[in-house]
Order: sequence, then C-alpha cells, then structure tokens
Amino acid sequence: MAHYAILDGDNYVVNVIVGKDENEIVLDENGNAIDWEIYYGGKRTSYNTRGGVHLEGGTPFRMNYAGIGYRYDSYRDAFIPPKPYPSWIWNESKCMWKAPIELPGTELEYYWDEISLSWRESKID
Repeated sequence: MAHYAILDGDNYVVNVIVGKDENEIVLDENGNAIDWEIYYGGKRTSYNTRGGVHLEGGTPFRMNYAGIGYRYDSYRDAFIPPKPYPSWIWNESKCMWKAPIELPGTELEYYWDEISLSWRESKID
C-alpha cells in the first residue's frame, strides 16, 4: 500500500490518499507500465518517514510523511511541515522545524509555550 499527496497549484498538500504501490507493475492498454504518481496526480509519500529517517529501517522517502498543509519542495524533493511557532528554527538536514531549546526529557509530557520560549510540563488532573 502506498500513499500519495495531492497538491494544489502552490505545492501545498490538500489531501493524502491510499493507492497502488509503485512496485506493483500494471500495464495500460498500450502495454506501458503505469506511473502511479501521474495516474493519481500526486506525489508519493512514505507513511514511515520522519525527518529523513525511515521508522522501520527502510529507505527514507521525501524526508517526511506528507500531511494536509505541508508544502512539497521540489528543490529538496521533500515534504515540509508548517512552521508551528514563530520562534522555531529550521533544521535543513531533517527538513523539519525544531524548538530553540531541546525538550527537557521524555518521562513527562511537555508543551511548547511561545510566550516564555520554553517547554512547560503538562498538568494532568
């Protein structure tokens, strides 16, 4: 199963659909293999790719799984997520935005507070 990002005229993702895997060879009426990106009118995206890493150890594809509102950058051949906060910094090697300071840890849940430019512990009642 493959996923395809449908883009608008400005290369923003407006939909993501499930389609045929590019490895599945299907011939058209003239005996030519169908190009699934052309057939679906979108760009293939990998559900398991985040920050240029394939989560299951495979080959990463277009840096990030496309989501609605992401932009396809043809120069980088990558899906670029929207910038979540004005203070966040672009990470070119991962094609992702990152907070200006590292997340304190993983044992607690945190959220980004743009006013104080810091991570805040989430309070669960």
